[in-house]
Amino acid sequence: MTESNDLRLIAVMPAPPATVHAALTDAAALRAWLAEHAEVALPDRYEFWGRDTPDGAEPHQRVLHAGERDLRLAWTVGGVETTVEFTVAEDDAGDAGSALLTLTQSDLPTFEEILSDKAGPRGELQTFWTLAIANLADYLADRDLTPRPDYTATDLSGSVVIDAAPQAVFDSLTQAEHVRRWSGVHVDIEPYVGGRYAMGGFDVDPGGMKYVEFEPGRKATLRFADGFTSSWELEGSDGKTRLTFVQSGFDPENPPYAGWAGWLSGVAALRRYHELPQWRSIWRLIDAPGVPAEMFVYDA
Repeated sequence: MTESNDLRLIAVMPAPPATVHAALTDAAALRAWLAEHAEVALPDRYEFWGRDTPDGAEPHQRVLHAGERDLRLAWTVGGVETTVEFTVAEDDAGDAGSALLTLTQSDLPTFEEILSDKAGPRGELQTFWTLAIANLADYLADRDLTPRPDYTATDLSGSVVIDAAPQAVFDSLTQAEHVRRWSGVHVDIEPYVGGRYAMGGFDVDPGGMKYVEFEPGRKATLRFADGFTSSWELEGSDGKTRLTFVQSGFDPENPPYAGWAGWLSGVAALRRYHELPQWRSIWRLIDAPGVPAEMFVYDA
């Protein structure tokens, strides 16, 4: 767990450093994997904004430094100026031709502030970046990308097609050993109606979420203590599975909604888990303010 209010993410990218850096600094590439709108003219301009960016009605970034393998920005989110830095390096411990991408961002709210809904759009930044980096990895691998959230919407729903049979997808959503592998998050699961689903495990969250619907091989719904619900349904065709998901129970007058991009980043990881023949998690480190260290596992 980080001792500061800084976020730090380290991920493996399936391309050499120069290619990763190009995808980080090309406006057309940014519009594919990061944001609805992007304009880049380094060393002076690097901006991204839109419905899929926290506090994104207009751009709020300015360049602090632009190097051959690093980029540092000031980004004001929710009235607070933060510092974002990307660094690209050789991945000496990984496959040939891969790179390590490190992202840091300063002045994030704590985990407790996010859970209390007091963080505003800054509460979306950790999950915004985990989804963005997952989509960058898929962009570099020429794979279909996972849908980005609309932070202005109250209808939190979507669907993706996964190249795997429905039972395999269902098992990977409801069996703890699978969820730990593809998500990188420690969970404990009781897979039946009334059973608990605890992020971080039952020791961290004894009550957990509760299954209020559980139809083996087809669908399930989890309800949080505050009334928020997360539902998903599977439909198979030609050996593939359409995963449709809906989240509800939010205050429609107070978007954005914490966790929406987090669910989508999980969908990105789930797709990779089923679709890559030699699957490995892209994550080497997820270090977020106030998040217990035991929340994450790295056993790929």
